[in-house]
Amino acid sequence: MAKDSENSVLHNVIAQGTRIVGDIETNNDMRLDGALQGNMICRGKVVIGPQGSIIGNLDCSNCDIMGSVNGKINVTDTLSLKSTSTITGEIHTKILSIEPNAVFNGTCEMLRNEQE
Repeated sequence: MAKDSENSVLHNVIAQGTRIVGDIETNNDMRLDGALQGNMICRGKVVIGPQGSIIGNLDCSNCDIMGSVNGKINVTDTLSLKSTSTITGEIHTKILSIEPNAVFNGTCEMLRNEQE
């Protein structure tokens, strides 16, 4: 589902019903609707759909979570926890947005730019 042209952005999709055991590393945006048991490193934006889940650590620049993550989350810019999300673990991010009914059990550290 990746396109390569000046006006589009490359992205990866892991479909619902897919289960991956192992680590994922990508320079492009990622959407996860399946299950990952391992770590994800993404230099772009990550979207975890309502059925998506990660048991492991997540490291990315921006992230919208509608599913579940059990592990450490490092987001260099903005993390959005949608109303259907369930998070267990540590969060390190610059900007955090939490919708009503989102579940977050763990710790959070808000990071600032070194310049500020």
